Amino acid sequence: MGFDKVNYVVRGKPLWRYSFDTFLSHPEVDGVGLVSNTVTDVPEAAFVVPGGTSRTESSRVGFAASPEWADIILVHDGARPLVSHQVITDVIRAVELSGAASPVIPVNDTIKQVTTGNIQTLTRADLFATQTPQGALREHFQTISTSPMGATDDLALMEANGIRPALTQGDKLNFKVTTMDDFLKLGALLGHPETRTGLGYDIHSFSTDSSRQLMLGGVHFPAHPALDGHSDADVVIHALVDALLGAASLGDIGVHFPNSDPRWKDAPSIDFLLFSRELLANGGWEIVNVDIAVVAETPKIMVRSSEILQILAESLQIDVSRVSIKATTNERLGAIGRSEGIAAFATATIRQRF
Repeated sequence: MGFDKVNYVVRGKPLWRYSFDTFLSHPEVDGVGLVSNTVTDVPEAAFVVPGGTSRTESSRVGFAASPEWADIILVHDGARPLVSHQVITDVIRAVELSGAASPVIPVNDTIKQVTTGNIQTLTRADLFATQTPQGALREHFQTISTSPMGATDDLALMEANGIRPALTQGDKLNFKVTTMDDFLKLGALLGHPETRTGLGYDIHSFSTDSSRQLMLGGVHFPAHPALDGHSDADVVIHALVDALLGAASLGDIGVHFPNSDPRWKDAPSIDFLLFSRELLANGGWEIVNVDIAVVAETPKIMVRSSEILQILAESLQIDVSRVSIKATTNERLGAIGRSEGIAAFATATIRQRF
């Protein structure tokens, strides 16, 4: 995949969490552990241990970490998010009767076995695709400690030691996420993604400090008084950051960049925007569009609007057509009307990925 797929956030939670929660809620499962090199803090887990350099080694590590009272052990692939209670129950029943079991589904396509100089059509009726969870009695799992490395599933390790597993009915929905197309398939099965909208507002007065620069939407407006603030006081970006964070319920700009923190003294607000975009992406959100309204008597914002739009679109990694900016005056009313500062409103629409 080119990235850590099992920790990829889909609809608000990482991929591995879907099957983890299913096992956790199964009435016959007494504990669920995790073998992972990236997941660490999971209070509900019976154990969390780092995996090995191969599937076989990870199975051994997981077995070694499993509690002694576990008489039946099931091993499931975290990349199979839609495992059902029924599939789990069927494997447990089969393990009780046969000692080991795995769900399988028939192969629907005609399979060609291609070797050097030879193509052979296999008998489709004899072919089945193996799924997980694969389960066995505790004493059978002990055999994997002496099994050869490199097996592609856990039952293959037991078969090498003379254990014959039972095969149970699998489920087409219990597919393994292997490519980006599988993520799209998962998103379709989960239904319509959630869409949210956030509102941001910010206002800054003009500064008397001649060394400061006026920044609006990441664009420098020279020969004009700057805005007063702890950072560069880019009122456009501040409003936009609050809109994005608010849409995802991730606090506001003051939470992440408090004006009491010297790290943000005179900091470029574009850094706040990049941070917010990354925070949303890590939470499984994608930005649909943003709309900004600037209220100011001066300067004339729209003469630089194309530059602002381009900078904001590049920073948010969205098409420029998804970014809008407008400007108006306050008709000489109030502090803004007296040219004492600039205010900005922003709205942002986001939706869950896939």
